Amino acid sequence: MAAVETVQRASGRGIWGWMFFDWAAQPFFTVVTTFIFGPYFVSRMASDPTAGQAAWGYGIAAAGLIIAVLSPVLGSIADQTGPRKPWIAFFATIKIVSLTLLWFAAPGSNLFLVVLLFSLASVAAEFSTVFNDSMMPRLVPKEEIGRISNVAWGLGYLGGMVALIFVVLFLAGNLETGKTIIGLDPLFGLDPKLGEDARFTGPMSAGWYFLFILPMFFFTPDASKGIPIGPAVREGLSELKSTLAEVRQRSGILRFLLARMIYQDGVNALLALGGTFAAGMFHWSITEIGLFGIILNIVAIFGCWIAARLDTALGSKAVVMISLVMLSVATIGFVSTGPGFTLLGLIPLSTADSGGLFGTAAEKAYILYGLLIGLAFGPVQASSRSYMARSVTAAESGRYFGIYALAGRATSFLAPFMVATITAMSDSPRLGMAAIILFLGIGMAILVGTPYPADKR
Repeated sequence: MAAVETVQRASGRGIWGWMFFDWAAQPFFTVVTTFIFGPYFVSRMASDPTAGQAAWGYGIAAAGLIIAVLSPVLGSIADQTGPRKPWIAFFATIKIVSLTLLWFAAPGSNLFLVVLLFSLASVAAEFSTVFNDSMMPRLVPKEEIGRISNVAWGLGYLGGMVALIFVVLFLAGNLETGKTIIGLDPLFGLDPKLGEDARFTGPMSAGWYFLFILPMFFFTPDASKGIPIGPAVREGLSELKSTLAEVRQRSGILRFLLARMIYQDGVNALLALGGTFAAGMFHWSITEIGLFGIILNIVAIFGCWIAARLDTALGSKAVVMISLVMLSVATIGFVSTGPGFTLLGLIPLSTADSGGLFGTAAEKAYILYGLLIGLAFGPVQASSRSYMARSVTAAESGRYFGIYALAGRATSFLAPFMVATITAMSDSPRLGMAAIILFLGIGMAILVGTPYPADKR
């Protein structure tokens, strides 16, 4: 069981600086991975949506494999070197450069190179998050961790929504008229026929990230300096070996990490592929996908706000379980909805198309299922983070959050790989997406019997 530890509360601006990391990081996941650039890659860069979803899925899988291997190593090394900010700065540079180069991803470009840049940005984003998360136990007492974790996640979704609204209103042009949804020419002379509105989200997210991580560097307290990098690597690798042996003796933490390893794989795949799935099935434009993302992010902010209170009242485990049930129902709804039906035909729908945005009944049903995801996908991750933070001490947070990242990524290549492979073999994106339900269900089944906090005997 982790030792009882008193943590001195950080200053208000130090805590807000740490929370602004989520604000800075989220537009990459919102406008690049899920709602704008990813669907553009699938629907317009690739030869057909099936091939595009498969390539995008394999790119996510490759990034997940690298993250799974290196996250715990880096976490242990960070505990030895002490400060987290130099590591965040290093990986931020990789992320910013990779995202900026996505501007050159024009239709007909080499898919492999584009997926490589996206994967590098994904790896750098995740490694930065490992170090940022490991700072959390030093900022506030444990009873406040769930609140600031959910507030930070909600702040992230607000940032993602602001970025997405900007793209939809001022950048994303209609392919026929060239105008944005409010009738303006896209800013900066962007040509939607060349995909420039979608490609611009790469450098835009890079600039946003650079600007808004600065408060964390300026105001958030960091760990004191440890040993030099050379000895730190040796000590960190040795500590990782002992930590892995130690985790096997801390059965509650081991069970929590195993559950998260499986359910987070499903969550990651759902977030990364949900927008591309809709783009292929309904042939949504960038404007429609962007509006869908705005709706989800608005709901997500309220979801995190509610979860911040539920986490304090009911505990992190209850919030995670409720969220996983909602995500499972939403995924079943997604894969069982098509032109003229939902829930595999149990509920028939009209096939009439109004001609406007989300013009068919099936599209409206898809949005309703999306609202469940909006409510749940922030809390399931924020309360998982607070679940872990409440189960370890600040002194061991780096190595355990490295293992935590490993648990979130150890099989993170598996769900996208299964989705991509089933999609390619069956020529059915619907069957491919159905694999996600399996990961959510197994993770829930393991979590039911896990103690809370996880170090509780």
